[in-house]
Amino acid sequence: MRLFTKAVAAALVLCLAISCTGITAAGEGISDRVLRLHVLANSDSEEDQALKLKVRDRVLLVGEQWFKNVDSREEAQEAAAAHLAELKEAGEEVLRENGSDDPVEVRLEDCWFPTRTYGNVTLPAGTYRALRILIGEGKGHNWWCVLFPALCLPGAEQDSNTLSDVLTPAQEEMTQPGFAVKFKTVELYEEVRQWLSQNS
Repeated sequence: MRLFTKAVAAALVLCLAISCTGITAAGEGISDRVLRLHVLANSDSEEDQALKLKVRDRVLLVGEQWFKNVDSREEAQEAAAAHLAELKEAGEEVLRENGSDDPVEVRLEDCWFPTRTYGNVTLPAGTYRALRILIGEGKGHNWWCVLFPALCLPGAEQDSNTLSDVLTPAQEEMTQPGFAVKFKTVELYEEVRQWLSQNS
């Protein structure tokens, strides 16, 4: 039975690989051009989820001065790296104001993200560079956005880069909501492929 399951999974991977080749090729490079913000709550309790949003708001407000006018993901990363301590302090300040003594950890790292839609932008699943804010144990539902280009900074619309400025026309077209189902197919392909490699 196990051999049959593997054979079916392998066939599924082959079919998905064939159908995903064009999508994957066209979408390559999107993750190399954006910097994401990822805020993880301590837990899924109502209180911790509310605190997550308050930390998010403060971090975006404080960080606007550093991220609003950068012209590349590299510049955004440099700005984040230079101000990790200030962002951590801003997050902890919010928690103290609200009676929480949870720690806040702020770091830049590569993270796997599933397909996600933010407003009218859909980003394919993949590994992205992200500024991560972990509150407490970081085990609650998370919140994310695109920090560069500045799609989630307050008041950044007038002066900042947009996706049109950092993506190729083909890549930008792929961020439209209509591609979400196709991206999910790629995501399924990756999950089945990983399962096969772990169970071979």
